[in-house]
Amino acid sequence: MQVFLWILVAVIGYALGNLNGALLISKMMMHDDVRSHGSGNAGLTNFFRTYGGIQSVLVIVIDMGKCMLACYLAALLLPEYALTAKALAGAATVLGHSYPAVSGFRGGKGILSGSAVALMIDWRIYVIIMIIFGITVALTKYVSLGSILATSAFGVCMLIGYWGHWPALVLMLGTAIFVIARHHKNIGRLLHGTESKLTFHKKQ
Repeated sequence: MQVFLWILVAVIGYALGNLNGALLISKMMMHDDVRSHGSGNAGLTNFFRTYGGIQSVLVIVIDMGKCMLACYLAALLLPEYALTAKALAGAATVLGHSYPAVSGFRGGKGILSGSAVALMIDWRIYVIIMIIFGITVALTKYVSLGSILATSAFGVCMLIGYWGHWPALVLMLGTAIFVIARHHKNIGRLLHGTESKLTFHKKQ
């Protein structure tokens, strides 16, 4: 029975991850596909650069909300192993967001969903990574750099705060590495000085 619950937690997480906010809002409200614009990524940054507006808030709500829901359900299903269950659900949600089966396996990079995992596991870690993200973006205007540094900080905080909780730690470190790896093109552009900076206007 318990094996079934663990499988169910992973399946629920992946299924919820398929509800990609940028794709849903661009198709339902703009009758468009955000992946046909800009970087081709189905994430908040590309959505904001393409459409701007209040709709970006809806993307945040969807992408964070689905991961928070997955983690919440996981803790309900496996209360004795809540930490590991939330870590598994979060990892599965990030995977589903990045490679959604219902959208041709072309999704986002998992930053919003990943931040929601941090919030559900330890709000203090969430505060730390959001401060790092905010300062980095404010100083450099590079959302990708802020995302990479915040994700790295998440991994470090998990190592410090949850050393010994091996299943959850492995899942979260694996998720952090996965999210950073999803930014490999951004890393290349950052190194070559060709990465786009954040702009606060809607592209025409």
